[in-house]
Amino acid sequence: MSEHIHTIVIGAGAVGLAIGRELARNGQACLILESAPNVGQGVSSRNSEVIHAGIYYPKGSNKAELCVEGNAALYDFCDQFSVPVNRCGKLIVATNTAELEQLAGIANAAYDNGVEDLKQLTHSQIADIEPNVQAVGALLSPSTGILSAHDYMNALLGDFERNGGLLSTQSKVTHIARDACGYKLKITVQPDHSEFEITTACVINAAGLGAQEIAGAIEGFPTSAVPKLHYCKGNYFAMTGKNPFNRLIYPAPPASGAGLGIHATIDLGGQVKFGPDVEYVPEASYEVSEAALPDYYRAIRRYFPALKAGSLNPSYAGIRPKIQGPGDPPADFIIREESALGFPGLVNLFGIESPGLTASLAIARRVAQKTGLI
Repeated sequence: MSEHIHTIVIGAGAVGLAIGRELARNGQACLILESAPNVGQGVSSRNSEVIHAGIYYPKGSNKAELCVEGNAALYDFCDQFSVPVNRCGKLIVATNTAELEQLAGIANAAYDNGVEDLKQLTHSQIADIEPNVQAVGALLSPSTGILSAHDYMNALLGDFERNGGLLSTQSKVTHIARDACGYKLKITVQPDHSEFEITTACVINAAGLGAQEIAGAIEGFPTSAVPKLHYCKGNYFAMTGKNPFNRLIYPAPPASGAGLGIHATIDLGGQVKFGPDVEYVPEASYEVSEAALPDYYRAIRRYFPALKAGSLNPSYAGIRPKIQGPGDPPADFIIREESALGFPGLVNLFGIESPGLTASLAIARRVAQKTGLI
């Protein structure tokens, strides 16, 4: 490996891989560093694998703009690179009249974001297309779908490498300092704990749950510019038996904005799973919290009353890299080029939770524009 490369991306999740690919396709020499043994073993591997439409987010926010742009780009990418995908659509359901008013507000917000394909459904229309769902009304989102996140990330990696990009796994960044070339990074390589240094003109911190730690490793970078990380677990439970749904089923979202409610998703193999909930935890722990089961049954039976006792089994858990604490208002993605703080060529990404997977290609383009690399 050369001692200098123009751009280094830290983190090989969906967002880091998308950024690396965007830069490599535009002729930039790029290295992605990943501390895990393989790509996509963090946040990107433990989610609902949903392609979101851009419905819920405030107008003009990064989440709204990048989700809508990313939705179209992601379907195009999956088609071009033969990534398994199912544009199955989803229902956002109201189980009472108060929630009907909430759905009207969601529809208006979605339209403001450029999502113009939502359809309002009545009770009888819902019964026709989803006979197992109990609801007084719903919004149908035709552009919501599911994909294989694993295959998507492998396709990103393949295109990145075809365009000359380099990947180094088991490579943990331990220190970053300003240098005449831009930045000097100290990296520890597992499993032998060997160390090497490399210089670069541009550093992209896309480390997900590790983004705050990476920012803290930048010599002289102000701690006041690093938002607090909150570990927010989401538990998933798989349902035994025949799949009762044709689409993804979402409840009206909770007012807290911390999540979208316990929803039903269907993976590409036809397996139904429910989740995630919102559980703030002191550290990253991936054990499924079975104590949440009673709450799951209550929440799911509001829209799927036929759910049988004992039919939910622990599946997996994920951790959201939230930058909002319990009770705080919803936070937006932070995608910030740090010239104003005296660190030109450094881009930090914080709080890249849902809809980060959907938005990944759009985030990549935004980062490339911020660095002036395209």
